[in-house]
Amino acid sequence: MSETNVGRIGWIDLTVEHAEQVRDFYGAVVGWRHSAVDMGGYSDFTMLAPADDAPTAGVCHARGGNADLPPQWLIYITVDDLDGSLAQCSERGGEVVVGPKSMGSAGRYAVIRDPAGAAAALFEPAA
Repeated sequence: MSETNVGRIGWIDLTVEHAEQVRDFYGAVVGWRHSAVDMGGYSDFTMLAPADDAPTAGVCHARGGNADLPPQWLIYITVDDLDGSLAQCSERGGEVVVGPKSMGSAGRYAVIRDPAGAAAALFEPAA
C-alpha cells in the first residue's frame, strides 16, 4: 500500500434498506448516475459523478455482510495496520462496532465509534 493514502478518506457509502429508492433519490437531487455491483442475487450501486462518470460513492443494501452497518453516510479511512488501529480505538475510549471483515481481494475493514459516538470505517488495503 502507498503510504500517501494512510489517513485519507478513501471512500464513502450509505447502507440502507431500500437502496434503489435512495439511489434514485440522489440521482434526482445531485445528478449521480449509477453502476450496478453484483452482490450475488442483488446489486449494490457505485454512484457516478455526472460530469465524468467518476466513482463517487456507494449506495448499498442492508443485507449480507452489510446488514449490521448503520444507515448513515460512512467514511472509510485508510490505515496501514487495521488490527493496531482497532486496538488503539478500544484503548482510547472508542468501540469496534463491526468487524474486522474481509472485502475480498481489496482488503479488510471495520466500523468504529469514536468516544463522541460518531461512526467511521477503517480500511486496510490488501498487500
